[in-house]
Amino acid sequence: EHLFTDTPLPDLAVGLVLLAGSLVVLCTCLILLVKLLNSLLKGQVAKAIQRVINTDLPHPLSWLTGYFAMVVGAGMTFVVQSSSVFTSAITPLIGLGVISIERAYPLTLGSNIGTTTTAILAALASPGDKLASSLQIALCHFFFNISGILLWYPLPFTRLPIRMAKALGERTAKYRWFAVLYLLTGFLLLPSLIFAISMAGWRVLVGVGTPFLGLLVFVGLVNALQAHSPGRLPKWLQTWDFLPAWMHSLQPLDRVITQATLCCRPEC
Repeated sequence: EHLFTDTPLPDLAVGLVLLAGSLVVLCTCLILLVKLLNSLLKGQVAKAIQRVINTDLPHPLSWLTGYFAMVVGAGMTFVVQSSSVFTSAITPLIGLGVISIERAYPLTLGSNIGTTTTAILAALASPGDKLASSLQIALCHFFFNISGILLWYPLPFTRLPIRMAKALGERTAKYRWFAVLYLLTGFLLLPSLIFAISMAGWRVLVGVGTPFLGLLVFVGLVNALQAHSPGRLPKWLQTWDFLPAWMHSLQPLDRVITQATLCCRPEC
């Protein structure tokens, strides 16, 4: 017995309804969780949490603080069985200044480890003939996240996600629509484009991807030299002002989006 027992809808329609309903419930709960934390964690409570979470281990074990934070993040995620709930809970704390982004980074990495326990537990509950295959997939998930930590955390100069997060945060604070553009581009349009190109074969993927990656490396190198040693660059390359405004600034796009938003209002 369930909600759609006697419905004339096909299974696909029922699945889409359940998917939409579950997403609405999930987003509603996360929004309410964030608002609740925003209202509770103020004043002396926020100061106490800030002192506890952002404090490093005593010398000479201070270098282990980040790894201890990973263990805490993994443990908390294992308790709630959801990395989304954990990261959504610490996000408003970062916004309130209770948790620094340098401390939130290892907590999030640990949460990525903790969320793999769900798949491992599910794999261990598989039937005997499927145990090896299901456990193999679960361990692939686990070691994939471990590889990400080894790649982006142990050495301080490899912690690029921290600097990227700060840059994206500053850009979003200036242009509020940038967050939506980033989500659509980074998680929908760009992966879909790469997948479509890969369907044409690895030669096409390499032929298109190599120049694109080369351009990204060139732009990153020029940006670094412009910020730290502009004298090493030709005079015309010391700034991006020689390019059209829309190629090195979001201001033109911001004007377009602002005008479109204003035209959607009743008073316009």
